[in-house]
Amino acid sequence: MFFAGGANAQSDLVKRGDYLVNTIMTCGNCHTPKGPTGDIAEKAFSGGLSWDEPPFKVTAPNITQDKETGIGKWSDADIKKVLRTGIRPNGVPVAMVMPTDFYDIITDRDMNAIVAYLRTIKPIKNTVPDPIYKMPQVHHAFPGADKPFTEAMFNDKLKHGFYLATIGHCMECHTPFGAKGRDFATRLGAGGAKFPGPWGESVSRNVTSSKTKGIGSWTDAEIKRAITTGVSKDGSHLKPPMGFGYYAHMTDADLNDVIAWVRTLPAKE
Repeated sequence: MFFAGGANAQSDLVKRGDYLVNTIMTCGNCHTPKGPTGDIAEKAFSGGLSWDEPPFKVTAPNITQDKETGIGKWSDADIKKVLRTGIRPNGVPVAMVMPTDFYDIITDRDMNAIVAYLRTIKPIKNTVPDPIYKMPQVHHAFPGADKPFTEAMFNDKLKHGFYLATIGHCMECHTPFGAKGRDFATRLGAGGAKFPGPWGESVSRNVTSSKTKGIGSWTDAEIKRAITTGVSKDGSHLKPPMGFGYYAHMTDADLNDVIAWVRTLPAKE
C-alpha cells in the first residue's frame, strides 16, 4: 500500500507538471525547434529559438533528459535552482530571455511537479551553441512574485489568475522594453515588443483595459478565443510566438481566472 500510494502521488505530480509545462508555461514555445508552421514535435524540448539582442546571443537549450547535451545529469535541486534563480549548476547565469524572473512565485508542489515531468521527457542528443553574453545577466523578480505562493492562495480568483499569468510570463511578451529592461512600472501590458522568427515578425498586442488600444471593449469570450485559437476580435489571426496552441489545452476555470486578472491591468494607450 505504501508503494502504491507513493506511485500514485508521483503520477499526480507528473500530470500536474505536464499540464503546467505544456499549457500556461509554454516551455516548448522556446525550447522546441520550429518550422514555418510551429513546433517540430519529434524534436520536442531539444533546443529551440535563437536571439541575437544587445544583451546576448543565445539559443534556447536542450532540456531533454540527454546526459551529454541536455539536463539528464542535473539533480532535482539543480533544476529548481535554475528556475528560481537563473543560475546553472556550473554557476553561469541563463540569459535574461529565460523568464526565471517570473518563477519565484511557483508553489513548492508545482515546482516538484515541473521537475517530475521534465524527468519523463525522452533524451534527444542535440548540441546548441554556447551563449554569448554582451552584458551581465541579472535576475529581478516580477513585481508581486518574489516568493512562492501557497496552495491556499488559489482560492482567490484574482490571485490565482495572477499566479497563472505570471508563471506563463505573459507580461514578458506583452510589456515593451524601456531603458532598463521591460517597463513593468509604467507600461505593463501595453504591447509593442517585436518577435522575429520563421513566421516573419510578430508584435505583441496591448492587453490592458484600454477600450481603443487594448482589450477593454472585448468580451470574455473574445479574449478566450484569442488566447486559445489565435483569432483576434476582428477575425485576424495572431502569429507565433503567441502560444495559443498550448493555451487551447487549459481548463476553462484557469482561463477564466487569467482573464479576470488581465481585466485589472490599467489602461495604457
